[in-house]
Amino acid sequence: MIQFRNYQSQIINKATEILLLHKFVYLSMEVRTGKTLTALGTLQNLMSVNNVLFITKKRAIGSIVWDYEQLDPYYHIEVINYESLHKVDKTGWDAIVCDEAHSMGAFPRPNKRAKQVKKLIADNNCFVILLSGTPTPESFSQMYHQVYGIPTNPFIEHKTFYKFAKEHVLIKQKKINSFLINDYTRAKTSVLDFMKPYMISYTQQEAGFETSIKELVLIVEAPKRIYDMCNRLKKDLVIEGQEHIILADTNVKLMQKLHQMYSGTVKFEDGQSMVLDTFKAEFIKEYFKERKIALFYKFKEEYNALKEVYGSKLCNTLEEFCNTDKNIALQIVSGREGISLKDADCLVYYNIDFSATSYWQSRDRMTTKTRADNTVYWVFTANGIEPKIYRTVKNKKDYTLKHFKKDLFN
Repeated sequence: MIQFRNYQSQIINKATEILLLHKFVYLSMEVRTGKTLTALGTLQNLMSVNNVLFITKKRAIGSIVWDYEQLDPYYHIEVINYESLHKVDKTGWDAIVCDEAHSMGAFPRPNKRAKQVKKLIADNNCFVILLSGTPTPESFSQMYHQVYGIPTNPFIEHKTFYKFAKEHVLIKQKKINSFLINDYTRAKTSVLDFMKPYMISYTQQEAGFETSIKELVLIVEAPKRIYDMCNRLKKDLVIEGQEHIILADTNVKLMQKLHQMYSGTVKFEDGQSMVLDTFKAEFIKEYFKERKIALFYKFKEEYNALKEVYGSKLCNTLEEFCNTDKNIALQIVSGREGISLKDADCLVYYNIDFSATSYWQSRDRMTTKTRADNTVYWVFTANGIEPKIYRTVKNKKDYTLKHFKKDLFN
């Protein structure tokens, strides 16, 4: 039987009060503070709840089911990933829990999952719990479509994002490909003020975590032919081989190709991809040979490079990682949320994502309340693009084409 920590019990009681008042609560609890368990415990306080739909990422399903089974509450639960929402019953839910709710925060138009969740809530007139360690990682504008389907949300008078933006966003114009478009990223802090009655925030520091994350950058030299290829692409914008073409006829393509090539992989113009060199994977294997590590990679071929070097000592599932002496490799975006890598001795990045959200969320995957050593290693190519991306995302900004052009021509 699970015993709640004192702070979790306090949050459960407060969340129950908010739910009874508004039928909606947002638990903004940082990674490893137990937001899943807190949500399950909150629902246990609501005697009218019999059927719960818990929506999460595919990789997190197992851990949520485990928490539910350990808690053993009176209600029935179905745990499903966002991509499978079309398979669930449309009605009959007393409560819906949306994990990693910030993934519904696209703007100015709602994404597919936000629209699906809105329809489910409308069809069920149920309690709603939203969960996220980072509700608005890039802009307060991300809050609108997370809550717009909830009948009691504080922005209900604004029927569209554009009407919401008139009151809560400092709208500016920016030029993209010679066209002026509205930029809605500069939302006002009034968004948080309106959300305050519905929201409970809790940090690792408040939870008493005795831990901090130490980051180390490791620089590795690429083979000469990798540098030659990158320099040729920057100069000619095309490399023609006997079977494939690497084309960078736009700045976006050039940024993407260099991001791949400096780490030893490339995707060709025909859609095929390949490992150019395994120098990074070889460096990682040698440097961390005495440790059980968790790896994050960016591009599919980077996993193939790691697999080529590590062979059977590499896996890509949490179950195998936790029950064997194998190392694990996960794609950054799919592995940054809803999983725990606490069994790893350290976290190693083969490459880096352009997203600030990916940076801040993925680096927390090892932390626990009492773990003292949380070391994160970034493996960057000397004179490559990765250190420039790192500087940007560390300052909570996405690395964009604007940054790339500035770095390229300076």
